[in-house]
Amino acid sequence: MSDIIVLVVDDQRLIREGIASLLDIQEGVSVAGTAEDGQEAVEKALVLSPDVVLMDVRMPAMDGIAATEEIRQQLPNCQVLMLTTFDDDEYIIKSLQAGAGGYLLKDIPAADLAQAVRMVHAGIYQLDPTAMRSLIGRLEASPGPSKVPSGDLASQHELTERELEVLRLIATGATNREIAAELFVSEGTVKNHVSSILGRLGVRDRVQAALYAHEHHLL
Repeated sequence: MSDIIVLVVDDQRLIREGIASLLDIQEGVSVAGTAEDGQEAVEKALVLSPDVVLMDVRMPAMDGIAATEEIRQQLPNCQVLMLTTFDDDEYIIKSLQAGAGGYLLKDIPAADLAQAVRMVHAGIYQLDPTAMRSLIGRLEASPGPSKVPSGDLASQHELTERELEVLRLIATGATNREIAAELFVSEGTVKNHVSSILGRLGVRDRVQAALYAHEHHLL
């Protein structure tokens, strides 16, 4: 299997070169180039046709959000993964709206970053836990309709009541281990429930499931 080709974008030379060097030695990942701002990122992406662009958010000339939107329009098969120091919920939402496949903070270990690149390349959203909590907090602040009894909600969305419980915990950012402890079941049971939930809702991953829960006011 060929390596995943990556373009690293950051306005700070030391950071972008450091990320590129650390990422380039990870298995299955190859860094094709770097860019110092959004405009250069768009130009280099059109030349290099990377599989994944690691994109900073705040940069001169053109910021990462505008560059993400442009790249996704020009190269729809190229995934963009935001990598930044800012966990601001406005940046998170605008990045996802622009077409980013994930939002991570720069304190992530190199091996975890490489895995995130592989996952986003496979079409699976990647959100830093801090970013996830920030996004959930923003969604929870949005007004919603009156509460509907759990049984009615479950049946409306073709979920069992237990699956609805698991989905609600997923939407808080809980891990499988935390869900298992909360519901007094095994992690294997939780994994089965999560797989069933994703299939029933027609979503790809936990992030989309959490967004679904909030958008449909299942909390």
